[in-house]
Amino acid sequence: RPMAKRNQTQVTEFILQGFSEHPELQIPLFSCFLSLYVVALTGNVLIIIAIVLNTNLHSPMYFFLFNLAIMDIICTSSILPKVLDGLLSEKNIISYVSCLAQLYFLTWALSSELLLFTAMAYDRYVAICHPLHYSTMMSKTLCSMLAAGVWGICAFNSSIHTGLMTRLSFCGPNVITHFFCEIPPLLLLSCTSTYINSVMTVLADAFYGVFNFLLTLVSYGFIISSILKIRSVEGKKKAFSTCSSHLIVASMYYTAVFYAYISPVASYNPEKSKLAGVLYSVLSPTLNPLIYTLRNKEVKQALRKLFPFYRN
Repeated sequence: RPMAKRNQTQVTEFILQGFSEHPELQIPLFSCFLSLYVVALTGNVLIIIAIVLNTNLHSPMYFFLFNLAIMDIICTSSILPKVLDGLLSEKNIISYVSCLAQLYFLTWALSSELLLFTAMAYDRYVAICHPLHYSTMMSKTLCSMLAAGVWGICAFNSSIHTGLMTRLSFCGPNVITHFFCEIPPLLLLSCTSTYINSVMTVLADAFYGVFNFLLTLVSYGFIISSILKIRSVEGKKKAFSTCSSHLIVASMYYTAVFYAYISPVASYNPEKSKLAGVLYSVLSPTLNPLIYTLRNKEVKQALRKLFPFYRN
């Protein structure tokens, strides 16, 4: 990239393109995103309350689900309030500092979810392949260390990406071709070299996307192999039902992330990226609690105890 002239002014705010190229859809999109945000917040808060207040749900699987619900709330709350505001405004402006803050929290939540899926896959692997050793292999200490590791590693990763972004100079066009601040569209606006940022993004994609995806696949390979060895049909059903929710959620999430990120910055496609952004930052956090409650008897029972009117 050509170096910027020294006398060019530094950009202090960005314009989020959002969905401005479809003005006729502004109101329907506002209604849709508001509904999804309310459902996502309500569903995830209910799961957190149910797990905290019900001792039957104080197990590793629900401890990880509790963490996933918090991540979903951070993910949607870092994006949707600004999206909703933008859909009602003529110009969707975001300050430089707010843009970096949004980038930090979004990257933190998204990468944490990908790592957490691996921890959840390992938990299901131990539960189904080593049931007799489950309580010792998945001790409270190990679960706490795994969760702390997920939050800590991903906070560090997000700090690196956000820190590298502050090194760049933004002096020309300031329209972000997305509905939130994300690494690829921001790199395209830089007046200075983005080589280090691109290398770190590829390394992060390789670790979070490819490596974690392979670990999850290996875990499920062992799980399916063990399930097939169970002789009774009832036993097979019970074993599969304990991990099917996680498999659906992880598959849905990885599909969206691969669609958005496993492509070079040079071939960035705004429309494709917006669609993927809706899938992993809005739809996944909304569907996660629904999938886990609709497919899980223990969560349903816990919600019925807390809310007698709950009849799902």
